[in-house]
Amino acid sequence: MKSINRTSSKSRLQRYLLPSLHGRGRGVGLLLLLAGFLFCACDNESENGDENGASTKKTTYTVTSQSEAPVWQMDWTGNQERPDWQEPDPSSFENFEILMVQIEEALQSYVSAEDRMAIFINGELRGLASPAVSIDDGTVFPKFLMKAYYNEAGTETVDISLQYYCQQLKHLFTLTDHLRLDADIAIGIGQDYIPEFTLGSAKYPVVKTVSVEALLSRAGLTPFEGNVLAAFVGEECRGTTTLSADGNTTMHIYGRAAGETATLKYYDAISGQLYTLRDVVKI
Repeated sequence: MKSINRTSSKSRLQRYLLPSLHGRGRGVGLLLLLAGFLFCACDNESENGDENGASTKKTTYTVTSQSEAPVWQMDWTGNQERPDWQEPDPSSFENFEILMVQIEEALQSYVSAEDRMAIFINGELRGLASPAVSIDDGTVFPKFLMKAYYNEAGTETVDISLQYYCQQLKHLFTLTDHLRLDADIAIGIGQDYIPEFTLGSAKYPVVKTVSVEALLSRAGLTPFEGNVLAAFVGEECRGTTTLSADGNTTMHIYGRAAGETATLKYYDAISGQLYTLRDVVKI
């Protein structure tokens, strides 16, 4: 009777894997039981399903405590000479279009009175401007009011090259855009015109754009408004952003050459934890 009670108290799995408490059957059963346990544990810990239902390896990370938020910033310093741009002759053109170009937030702190911005149409310099300066106290604003001269047919859309030279950074930023030539329309007046000059950096010509929330979720981290994510190649910051409330944050990761790999760091302000993701992003 005692023997029957001991047998009935075992789990169903044990009864299948341990056919006997004596002899070789017991040893084989124990090995099978151990293998099954390890398989289940590894499977639950190392795999996740992506949004398409495919199995993907879960990203791991290291964690350190940091009471103050890190100050991550791109180094946009270059070594380019200031271009010798000359004002176009207005008498050579029949029309002009007004543009108010505003410098993006990442570069605003570097704007000075010595900066210049030029617009090229069909490879020809068609406009040149300095930043706006207050006549009251000399304050320099990150805005350039300029005329784009043209002889092309009105209402024609053309590819332009907008070039911005920052004296403090000694960096020439070049951006290609589309401009509709129309003398009756002023671009940037009433609605801001803010080209992303950092996407035309001579220092970082390769740019990869990533979805921040998607990256963090795949790593098992919770995206939260106000937290900060940054990308690094070695010790050099190659992109940073603050998570937005709409859950649609994107970040540009900048490369000096295609094929570089960047490490991601995520700071959670509420917990004071700094997460360094072990998986890298290829630029």
